[in-house]
Amino acid sequence: MSTATRTDVRLPDGHVADSHDLIRVHGARENNLRDLSIEIPKRRLTVFTGVSGSGKSSLVFGTIAAESQRLINETYSAFVQGFMPTLARPEVDLLEGLTTAIIVNQERMGANPRSTVGTATDASAMLRILFSRLGDPHIGSPQAFSFNVASISGAGAVTLERGGETVKERRDFQITGGMCPRCEGMGRVTDIDVSALYDDTKSLNEGPFTIPGYSADGWYGRIYSGCGFFDPDKPIRDFTKRELRDLLHREPTKIKVDGINLTYEGLIPKIQKSFLSKDVDALQPHVRAFVERAVTFTTCPDCDGTRLSELARSSKIEGRSIADVSAMQISDLADWVRELEEPSVAPLLTGLQHLLDSFTEIGLGYLSLDRPAGTLSGGEAQRTKMIRHLGSSLTDVTYVFDEPTTGLHPHDIQRMNALLLRLRDKGNTVLVVEHKPEAIAIADHVVDLGPGAGAAGGTVCFEGTVAGLRAAGTLTGRHLDDRARLKESVRTPTGALEIRGADAHNLRDVDVDIPLGVLCVVTGVAGSGKSSLVHGSIPSGAGVVSVDQGAIRGSRRSNPATYTGLLDPIRKAFAKANGVKPALFSANSEGACPTCNGAGVLYTDLGMMAGVAVACEECEGRRFQAAVLEHRLGGRNISEVLAMSVTEAGEFFGAGEARTPAARTVLARLADVGLGYLSLGQPLTTLSGGERQRLKLATHMGADGGVYVLDEPTTGLHLADVENLLALLDRLVDSGKSVIVVEHHQAVMAHADWIVDLGPGAGHDGGRVVFEGTPADLVAGRATLTGEHLAAYVGA
Repeated sequence: MSTATRTDVRLPDGHVADSHDLIRVHGARENNLRDLSIEIPKRRLTVFTGVSGSGKSSLVFGTIAAESQRLINETYSAFVQGFMPTLARPEVDLLEGLTTAIIVNQERMGANPRSTVGTATDASAMLRILFSRLGDPHIGSPQAFSFNVASISGAGAVTLERGGETVKERRDFQITGGMCPRCEGMGRVTDIDVSALYDDTKSLNEGPFTIPGYSADGWYGRIYSGCGFFDPDKPIRDFTKRELRDLLHREPTKIKVDGINLTYEGLIPKIQKSFLSKDVDALQPHVRAFVERAVTFTTCPDCDGTRLSELARSSKIEGRSIADVSAMQISDLADWVRELEEPSVAPLLTGLQHLLDSFTEIGLGYLSLDRPAGTLSGGEAQRTKMIRHLGSSLTDVTYVFDEPTTGLHPHDIQRMNALLLRLRDKGNTVLVVEHKPEAIAIADHVVDLGPGAGAAGGTVCFEGTVAGLRAAGTLTGRHLDDRARLKESVRTPTGALEIRGADAHNLRDVDVDIPLGVLCVVTGVAGSGKSSLVHGSIPSGAGVVSVDQGAIRGSRRSNPATYTGLLDPIRKAFAKANGVKPALFSANSEGACPTCNGAGVLYTDLGMMAGVAVACEECEGRRFQAAVLEHRLGGRNISEVLAMSVTEAGEFFGAGEARTPAARTVLARLADVGLGYLSLGQPLTTLSGGERQRLKLATHMGADGGVYVLDEPTTGLHLADVENLLALLDRLVDSGKSVIVVEHHQAVMAHADWIVDLGPGAGHDGGRVVFEGTPADLVAGRATLTGEHLAAYVGA
């Protein structure tokens, strides 16, 4: 046996391969970036900061990460690219030194009602294999434990070619799935209130339906009145039993209406397919209101909400079924898996153990695998996506994070910082968009964008070390060491909102009085039960205005003017001044340019290549017909008004011929939340996360209500903007409102009149009120994690 000797050859110093240690960006013009050029060190942790709307996301996500993903996608065949999202090349002159980008953003996880934490992270897939190997009794393959696979069986004749002859044989087949047959794997059953679907005093020709989109002159109205199954002029209350069954429950049937072949289906299966197969929170507001009015959701009595069939629940390991372990808190499940010793599945147990430990390490050990993915907050969703990268062996890739500290208590931020540094130390480039000073402090390199937001931003104000940023005099540098002080005196409550026996999720029969007429902050570590207490126990409805972190839904045609309802008074003012119809001043209605249909651009689809958008030559990107632009108000046409910033528009509609009090009120609210720089016609799709949240807050400020419930309003806010938010909260309270804020930011805690602290831990270690009182008492006692961190923050 011969052995080969290895001779190590040292590369000469300054090898050309080692020179690519920078990501170079030259001439970036995406969104509001102003011909920006920058060099970012590789294998370092770089934090991008600046006021909300200064261009951070445009540079990091819209330019660097987007180009990396586009180049990777181009390595696939044209056939595969046809199934992938088409990405246009960012507006940039030169990008060098890019590596593979892994993007971990704050997008909520898909609101598919069948998606759970387990299915989203592969943990459920591993558990299904584990139970198919070790479960007693053995019931089948892993799909026998899946609530997305139904059990089916069948038999029939098949035709085969054998030895040159055609032979018919009888074949049976059977698929054993884990889906509960009663609720079809949804965990809940629906009961539809028939009286909420139609007015039974009307006939079909009179438009009896109260279902969104089912008007008499719409398609559905024409199908039901023209199907021939009943007299369309007969009131529904006079229908026979057979006619009523056909109206409500008939199976899909081919019919012909007005010479067109269509499919008729009863109202209830139609509603179940079109509305109830989607997550209720993902529906449009008017559809959601109908569903909440007409449908009651109850836990499935057959599977008790586990989604699994009785057979799937009968197979157990160590006395526990897959439903039992999926409902366990993940930190407890990790301990249970650790105790399993079975050499035949050792690699599977090792992989599952690592995955579950990653949940605990990242601060999500309080979740359970059967938790619906759509119920996770933005911060929880982001950390769930991070889990698959924690144990990755990849090096020299670029990890891109969008505010990874969102939704984290100061105690948890330290753990997140350690994880980011660990990714960097494995030889990766870590790019983080962040506002929290605790996260900025660990950066190797800082890029501060600004100086302002929107058109006033898009340039690099500073790049260098954290110490250099402090001395730089930029807006971020000046506010980096800001610390809010405890208030010398707090407001006196005018009453109390009593919560008794709250037991939603992990709450443990909580009794607490939320003071009214003051600024009350509910805090605690992530998973301690804050949202469960505020959103699950405070009765929504009359007098309660809730501003949560749900995404704003809108297409590229939506903009701040349409979203806030500002465009309605503006259209009416233009119509009144010119003696024409208000619809002319809508780019989505009669006033739209006929060539581009009011989009302002023409899109050319190039298959698997990125589509091309060219400004419309007819309207030159202004979206309106030329005749509409001749109508003026205060010397400006509708296109010029939509190009104004909120601040400019406030002055324009505040005085003179264009004075419109209704528009001025909405504009004042937008300015109050710090969006004075936004242009009225800017597409919603180009707004940052912080801008969208504040746009939603501005919209809700006009609602009639005495109690405002805000869920982490500092998300996406720069340190300098937090002061403005506190001033806004003070104005709301001083105007007679009660403000309840779920928040982790110490500046908001210090500014509160009253604090309710939940804990002491997360999941089953939380769910109790560990402190209620003034911030000064919380700091003086230092009895909770929040008290310790707040004391350190205010320097007490």
